[in-house]
Amino acid sequence: MIPYSLLYPITNTKRSAVRLDGLWRFQFDPESKGMGEKWQEHGLPDSISMAVPGSFSEVFTETEKRDYCGDFWYETEFYLPSDHAGKKQYIRFGSVTNRCRVYCNGVLVAEHEGGFLPVVADVTDVAAADGPNRLVVWVNNELNETSMPCGAVKTTRTGRKINAPYFDFFNFGGIHRSVWLVQTNLEAIQDYTVDYELDGEDALVHYQVVTNGETTVSVALRDAKGQIVAQAEGKEGTLKVEKAHLWKVRNAYLYTFTATVGTVDEYSAKIGIRTVEIKDNQFWISGEKVYLKGFGKHEDCDMLGKGFNYAVAKRDYECLKWIHANCFRTSHYPYAEEWYQMADEEGFLIIDEVPAVGLMRSFTNYLAAGTGSSYTGFFRGDHVEKLQKHHLQAVEEMILRDKNHPSVFAWSIFNEAETTSPFAHDYFAPVFARARELDIQHRPLTGALEKSSGPDCCQVYPLMDFVCLNRYYGWYIHGGVMEDAEAEFLEEMDQWAIHYPGHPFIFTEYGTDTLPEMHRLPASMWSQEYQDEYMEMYAKVFDRYPWVVGELAWNFADFQTGQGIMRVGGNRKGVFTRERQPKQTAHLLRKRWETK
Repeated sequence: MIPYSLLYPITNTKRSAVRLDGLWRFQFDPESKGMGEKWQEHGLPDSISMAVPGSFSEVFTETEKRDYCGDFWYETEFYLPSDHAGKKQYIRFGSVTNRCRVYCNGVLVAEHEGGFLPVVADVTDVAAADGPNRLVVWVNNELNETSMPCGAVKTTRTGRKINAPYFDFFNFGGIHRSVWLVQTNLEAIQDYTVDYELDGEDALVHYQVVTNGETTVSVALRDAKGQIVAQAEGKEGTLKVEKAHLWKVRNAYLYTFTATVGTVDEYSAKIGIRTVEIKDNQFWISGEKVYLKGFGKHEDCDMLGKGFNYAVAKRDYECLKWIHANCFRTSHYPYAEEWYQMADEEGFLIIDEVPAVGLMRSFTNYLAAGTGSSYTGFFRGDHVEKLQKHHLQAVEEMILRDKNHPSVFAWSIFNEAETTSPFAHDYFAPVFARARELDIQHRPLTGALEKSSGPDCCQVYPLMDFVCLNRYYGWYIHGGVMEDAEAEFLEEMDQWAIHYPGHPFIFTEYGTDTLPEMHRLPASMWSQEYQDEYMEMYAKVFDRYPWVVGELAWNFADFQTGQGIMRVGGNRKGVFTRERQPKQTAHLLRKRWETK
């Protein structure tokens, strides 16, 4: 069995990885006739060009194409490397949103449910040596109550389908991350896992390497200068690192872990020796207490949609460093792997979140969640068994893919789900249990609770190692009346102190929609002055409770949503604009976080 992630593609003397990114052929299929007409075998009959990676919705000028809901197809061609004989060939998609089937020369080689984790296809037996090889991908972006994330499909009076998300971000469809042609020898490394234990100034790096053969495995660890500091033999073992350099927050130190399988394969990756501990209601990373400062983010940018781009990621990290942040949550799905690699290098912490968002039956989920008027009973019905199956699959794929990143210090199992019924507890308990079973590093687990999930009624927070709260007092609740917002906020916090003592809390969402061109004295909603007053009130509340150990504002930058009377060109709660320029409150947070 091929692991879901097939490791991140690299090229060395034993294996190769070639990007297939560029302009692919693309065609909408609103009548779902492509399968019957065998487009997967014959190719797309009336295609246009489309960028890969990228979101198709961001490039069109017509409403029907931007909001397209249904089947659509991609096609390209590839050649095998000249030294392909006697080797394995894979096609690896970083993600395809929301579900896909992959065909090589007309043969189904992979299918996948879920839009934010890798899709891997073994094409060894179907790719022709003399090429070209036709690669065709059927994709569907429809939402339902068993998909991750959840939603529904509506039909207009003209018969056009449109998505109705149970969440507040645009349901971008497409091939959003790089596509690779990966070549390995027949015997190869399939996976590796590392865990850490400190022994005074030294460190023990416990490792496991999975291969598909019996050839001896040797392992080496090199420091930042390339010098070998520890070696071992065997698929499992321990590397002792004397006077180890620890990976610390905003002070990263990375070693290079290399596993070698005789003369047939070698794989290297950067790792960081660090520990994660919750002690005295605080987070401790590599033995140092850490207060979390940063944001919930989205993979979202003009023209790219959710398509990954190195320049955008680099700009985001520069903005994060400028504002003195040290953490972000991958709201509300696992991001492209390059985000984690850059966080490893820069020393940022990540709460890695599975795409379990919209688990509440509401077309205005953000409004229902923000005001505490969420619907109950979501976890009853015929959809629950299939939904939980997809949820467990996504948790497994996320942890398998991201387990070795030192930046990932916690897993988030859901965002703003309905949690107030016993059915919710019964649904989530096995998902949390599976996550604990999968992670050898035993990182803490959490979920982000909306307003209805209060301390007196939420059935799920006892499953968490720490609690994440999404709260909008002063916006959705008592908007424009800050003293009432603060009073109700304090009342809830006092109740949490009674109901769940001994656990740290992080605020993973709080913010106001703010137009960067709007200034008002006195402050009023949507103005930059109001966003400042709101942030100052929240800071005052945070500082009152020592068990509040993190503030991740919503959102890092403005992002695209569906249309609605509460949204002016998308969600405008960004501290930065969608173009990554600071709003006024960015300077306020920068001053606070410089010394926090």
